Amino acid sequence: MQEIISARNLSLAYERDEIVINSVNLDIYANDFVFITGKSGSGKSTLLGRLLKEEKDLYFSISSTTRAKREGEVDGVDYYFIKEDEFKSGIEKGEFLEWAQVHKNYYGTSLKPVLAALEAGKIVIFDIDVQGFHIALEKFRSYITSVFITTANKKELKKRLKNRGTDSDETIENRLMNAVGEMEHILEYDYFLVNDDIEKSYKGLKSILRAMRLKSTKIDLRRVIDEWIDC
Repeated sequence: MQEIISARNLSLAYERDEIVINSVNLDIYANDFVFITGKSGSGKSTLLGRLLKEEKDLYFSISSTTRAKREGEVDGVDYYFIKEDEFKSGIEKGEFLEWAQVHKNYYGTSLKPVLAALEAGKIVIFDIDVQGFHIALEKFRSYITSVFITTANKKELKKRLKNRGTDSDETIENRLMNAVGEMEHILEYDYFLVNDDIEKSYKGLKSILRAMRLKSTKIDLRRVIDEWIDC
């Protein structure tokens, strides 16, 4: 039978380096969580966008945020843009899988759509930074498949960020500094993709997904054994 995750004290949060745990009582059926980390410019969004179009048993977890919507962003696609009082109310009610306050704005993952996707038997994909990944490991280490995506080197990342033309030189330097720090955590991830060839990287990401579907934890073991004996 499929294992059940006993999700007690589920709602985790981080504010700077402090982890806050809120009390939530839930039981959810175990399924796969895919956590993908990659800095802006790594090509992560391009890879994920294509994967989500081609694979039907996936659910991409969309974060909620209190920050202002940027030009070109769509509510319910890029983020769920909500007011601060609504976000804080959700924190008090334990409605977030994880949440953070970054540069005076709140970001978080709502539990409701994630649970609905799990009940539908979907693989849930999270686009998450290293700090959020560490928090998720505290509760779901056994159920997580993690992928770190980056460029071939720092020089290439800087080139891509400059070519986008959306960030100031100062912002780019801050992104590069953060990227260097996150590279120190590569060995904590299950898979590491260097995205220097989009087609090659996409095939790699699909292979990871294909392997996940063959995990023994995803089968009804009792049924398989009974059918094997009866044949």
